[in-house]
Amino acid sequence: MARDHRTVLVTGGAGFVGSHLATMLKRDRDGARVIAFDNLKRRGSELALARLAAAGVEFVHGDVRAAADLAEVGAFDLLVDCSAEPSVHAGYDGGAEYLVDTNLGGTARCLDAARRHGADVLFLSTSRVYPIAGLRGLPLERRGDRLDLAPDAAGTGWTHAGVARDFPLEGARSLYGATKLASELLVHEYGAMYGLRTVVNRCGVLTGPWQMGKVDQGFFVLWAARHLYGGPLAYMGFGGEGLQVRDILHVADLYDLLARQLAALDRHAGRTYNVGGGRELSLSLRELSVLCGAAAGTDRTIGGVADTAPADVPWYVTDAGEVRAAAEWMPQRRLDAILEEVFRWLTDQRSLLEPILGMSGGHRTRG
Repeated sequence: MARDHRTVLVTGGAGFVGSHLATMLKRDRDGARVIAFDNLKRRGSELALARLAAAGVEFVHGDVRAAADLAEVGAFDLLVDCSAEPSVHAGYDGGAEYLVDTNLGGTARCLDAARRHGADVLFLSTSRVYPIAGLRGLPLERRGDRLDLAPDAAGTGWTHAGVARDFPLEGARSLYGATKLASELLVHEYGAMYGLRTVVNRCGVLTGPWQMGKVDQGFFVLWAARHLYGGPLAYMGFGGEGLQVRDILHVADLYDLLARQLAALDRHAGRTYNVGGGRELSLSLRELSVLCGAAAGTDRTIGGVADTAPADVPWYVTDAGEVRAAAEWMPQRRLDAILEEVFRWLTDQRSLLEPILGMSGGHRTRG
């Protein structure tokens, strides 16, 4: 079985997370060949190509749904699977084929390629594997400008600290969440059946420079961009007050965790972890608006739409205590530093980014 990871395949490698992980893996693995594999479907993913090339990462244009495309890559020792249709709202318009084929069929194709080459696998999953009704059923109350749990509140798989890995999985979670949960099962089956070392990380909200924020993914960057560039914003759902809460994690902190997992892979193989910034890095949309307004020097009015979309949840904070203990890992980048970095990037790259993140893109942010 592969141990040295001299050839690393990052699927979804031109996406926000994949491109960052690919460049950092290349930076830290002297002499390793790192391949970013992507179909460039997402708007803005083409902007990653220059950064990948400058870092010495090879780019292969291909689709995870096509076994032949993956075969053309050749042998690899480590698969970092970041490929996905990432929108939790995907499929609600009746078109689910691409979502299911990419997120579930693509995982199967990637795992089969890993099996052929005896490669280790790091699979990035999502917090959206947890059922919508269960998350909506948490005993939330308004506390200042956010919804929150009482300090002594607790139940199966959740406490004031956040949602843990053993949160009940019974119930509907969106097609996006379902395909990722099914993919997790495939990852573990391939590990058990073929002797692959696999790790599943259920990630919450990831952020950082070069994220092309949209309504349904990357709200932190989108909110900052709209405060800087202008363009409409509205609080969507849960009364339209902007009280819904998420925790965020800088993509470089995610990489630091993955590097620790790779350094002790036998210890982590077969495990599933909840990964996120936790309560310390949580905020509501209303709180984010205050921070963005101060950073941009603007005081803008944000509208609200009370109606809640089917896939929206009012509160998700990651209880990452299990992975913090197992990997001896803690996020190092705090909210103020992340926001400062994002605004600096938005300012420095304004001519490139404003057409994508400004007035012309989607403007509402959901729960």
